[in-house]
Amino acid sequence: MRLKILGSAAGGGFPQWNCNYRLSRAVRNGEGGFRRRTQSSLGVSADGKDWVLFNASPDIREQIAAAPELQPMEEGPLRASPIQAVVLTNADVDHIAGLLSLRERHCFVIYATARVLRVIEENSIFNVLDRQLVERRELLLNVPTPLADWQGKPTSIVVEAFPVPGKIALFLEDAGRAQERFGTQEGDTVGVRIVQEGCHSSTLYIPGCASVDADLKKTIAAASCLLFDGTVYTDDEMLSAGVGTKTGRRMGHLHIAGADGSMALLADVAPARCVYVHINNTNPILDERSPEAAAVRAGGWEIGYDGMEIDI
Repeated sequence: MRLKILGSAAGGGFPQWNCNYRLSRAVRNGEGGFRRRTQSSLGVSADGKDWVLFNASPDIREQIAAAPELQPMEEGPLRASPIQAVVLTNADVDHIAGLLSLRERHCFVIYATARVLRVIEENSIFNVLDRQLVERRELLLNVPTPLADWQGKPTSIVVEAFPVPGKIALFLEDAGRAQERFGTQEGDTVGVRIVQEGCHSSTLYIPGCASVDADLKKTIAAASCLLFDGTVYTDDEMLSAGVGTKTGRRMGHLHIAGADGSMALLADVAPARCVYVHINNTNPILDERSPEAAAVRAGGWEIGYDGMEIDI
């Protein structure tokens, strides 16, 4: 099974269009140790021909342009794509807006939880995706689901969605229910276990996670590879940088560093390969020469980047 990180940044990408923080300035200026990054997305294929996308980033057109394997074959029909399905891990704008760029009458399937499918159903702009061509299929929680294209042809990829601590999409928050996580319910944020049919090795893709509980640790311990939420290095990072007023946890993201950070909490269950993805433009690990990046690498983690490939 082949994995390709199409986008490794959090919402806004890196650099974010209006961000003038030192890290965004550095990557704009072409300084060494920095890579440009698009917004969070992953491509998976069992055969190198048919592909499943995990989340549809607003940068999806740019991501496809940078990945020849996601482009039409020269000998193919006039309208064609190897993208057979899109799996959504939540309804964040960063993860669903790219669906609108896939509207040019191409047949594919959207897989998501009932909660996320309802968001798409209730927003009429997604009607640009012709229902006769783009089927919407529910992902049941904790049930392995073999993914198939719109004709029912198997992709040989099996996904199991499981709830993770998170938060309802920002544009759906109910301010009057702040004590109830702004109206968050099970199925608003999920992680996915990805396997190829007939294989035992598994990958977990968890681009958004607010905390680590015992159930999640047990799930992670059984995986071969983990792609995990690396949004912020410290919980108060955006406040300290002067670019925002929210903590990582308020946004539904667990920080990396410290005794209560993901690197320490997962140290005893971390798979052989662990990669941080969904990295915010304020996170110092974006500077490959920084002490924070060195600390992450010393902890056995890799820092995901656009175009990174993993074979499982």
